[in-house]
Amino acid sequence: MSLVTEIDNFAATTNHPTPSSEIRFDWTRSEILELLDQSFSDLLFQAQSIHRKYFDPNKVQVSQLMSIKTGGCAEDCKYCPQSSHYSTGIDAEKLVATDAILGEATAARDGGASRFCMGAAWRDLKDRDMEAMVEIISGVKSLGMETCMTLGMLSDSQANTLAEAGLDYYNHNIDTSPEFYGNVITTRTFQERLDTLERVRDAGMKTCTGGIVGMGESRSDRAGMIEALATMPKHPESVPINLLIRIEGTPFEQNEDFDILEFVRTVAVTRITMPKSWVRLSAGRDSMSDEAQALCFLAGANSMFKGDKLLTANNVAEDKDKALLKRLGMEFS
Repeated sequence: MSLVTEIDNFAATTNHPTPSSEIRFDWTRSEILELLDQSFSDLLFQAQSIHRKYFDPNKVQVSQLMSIKTGGCAEDCKYCPQSSHYSTGIDAEKLVATDAILGEATAARDGGASRFCMGAAWRDLKDRDMEAMVEIISGVKSLGMETCMTLGMLSDSQANTLAEAGLDYYNHNIDTSPEFYGNVITTRTFQERLDTLERVRDAGMKTCTGGIVGMGESRSDRAGMIEALATMPKHPESVPINLLIRIEGTPFEQNEDFDILEFVRTVAVTRITMPKSWVRLSAGRDSMSDEAQALCFLAGANSMFKGDKLLTANNVAEDKDKALLKRLGMEFS
């Protein structure tokens, strides 16, 4: 008898609900709120049951993130230290040389990362930078790594060129619910984000898109963010769930601490509604206790960033990650 069968039998004899194994694209806000409103133990039971149907629960996919063009972004995202609208001590820099990027990618690969993610602080990708992007993608792919980029909004032709160059994933977060979005960003619309993701899918690349919690949104907004992701024509292959980092100089600097158990609930419902997606613990992980991270893994998170830095924010030291996973009987995949 398999472990999944044992779990299902246990649920049947103890009146615990178990989720359907059906992959759905018609989730409603009310259904997602019902999941979020469950008792914590029932919710985690469902999430872990679903997780085990599609993934090895003791494996964590590892990516490494590099800022290849830092600062000076024209967007006014209220959480972002790279926005030119705020004084955060981060200056605008030029695009990093290709050789330097490939050196970082090589070190990431040798350190156990299977995917190299590259972020540029642009509102949108300019055609003049496309040749450099193609060269970078080709170089990282030659190292035997998956590639991911976040470069802002894309046109149809740009998406197709990136796909032809071999880009595996394109990151373009929706950040929050459609209703709360205007409280976070005013320089581009929620629909513009969806349009870029559609271009990425149409070009044949995988989407990496998620959001941020702790920006002052309601639980209904968190449900709305998940609804927007889980009702896409194809579920995002990678869903990063970020905890707001309150950066000095940004409008969200004084936001209140976010309830970590609510963060775990968000991870769990993400897993239930998008069973085959990689659910990544992203920004804010360095502020979480080992116990909080362990709960996130129990809730179905199975991806993380390694390395001491994300784009500009601190990340958990790699030796701490390895020590925690060893204590949990888990390992990098």
